[in-house]
Amino acid sequence: MALARRSRGESLIVRYLILGAWAAVCLAPTLWFLSIGLRPRVEIITPQPIYWPTWSLDAWRQLWEQWPMAKYLRNSMLAIVGSVAIDLVLAIPAAFSLSRYTYRGRDDIGFYILSTRMMAPAIVAIPIFFLFKNLQLLDTVWALMIVFAAINLSVVTWIIRSYMLDIPKELEDAARTDGASDLRILWEIIIPAILPGIITASVIAMIFAINEFLFTLLIASTPNAYTLSVALANFTAGTDGVIYNSIALVAFIAFIPIFLVVIAIQKHLSRGLTMGAVKG
Repeated sequence: MALARRSRGESLIVRYLILGAWAAVCLAPTLWFLSIGLRPRVEIITPQPIYWPTWSLDAWRQLWEQWPMAKYLRNSMLAIVGSVAIDLVLAIPAAFSLSRYTYRGRDDIGFYILSTRMMAPAIVAIPIFFLFKNLQLLDTVWALMIVFAAINLSVVTWIIRSYMLDIPKELEDAARTDGASDLRILWEIIIPAILPGIITASVIAMIFAINEFLFTLLIASTPNAYTLSVALANFTAGTDGVIYNSIALVAFIAFIPIFLVVIAIQKHLSRGLTMGAVKG
């Protein structure tokens, strides 16, 4: 008995060591960015390697004193959260229709929705620019919300649809027998059942929105609507050259919100990633 407990303890230690090593490998690029951001610029651009760097908060103070980083961070969060909310409001009913109703052209509509994601964004960049210009929405967070939502809507719809296909229709039939409407079935049965899938789709949409640069740079042409992804471009040109420590700090700041979200919902996210596969 004691030998079995000892064997389980050793197995647990080995497991934690392996997981810890894997976590260190995954977090190494982020920690390296943070270390660059907390070092003086002269130590970053020197040709000789420095094994014991001198830590400094100069880049951090420069970011918050000379650049409106709070505004950039606020714009990023508003645009991303707003776009995900728009996607969910539109994608959940669309996915319910594609997964539960039978009508002519349903499969073609589903494929068309997904195929819009395969289109090169540069094709519609100029028309979108003039569209928002005529609507007087350029340099606004509202325009970024709409663009991010439009870009990710097809992916969010398709992911949620795949989870809805896993829900047995017998649950809906029993609810209809009790007199429940389709809207009530969607709200009280389908959405709670596919909540991990909704969270998974939301996180994926957030990641895509954070990484979007072309439309953000096109729409946010002034600092009023700059996001963190566009703010990175401010540190790659000018009389000071490439400001590597500021770039590293901005990249780290952009990483932190999505990292915290994933940590907070990791149980739902892991369940959502393993609930089912995308169905045709």
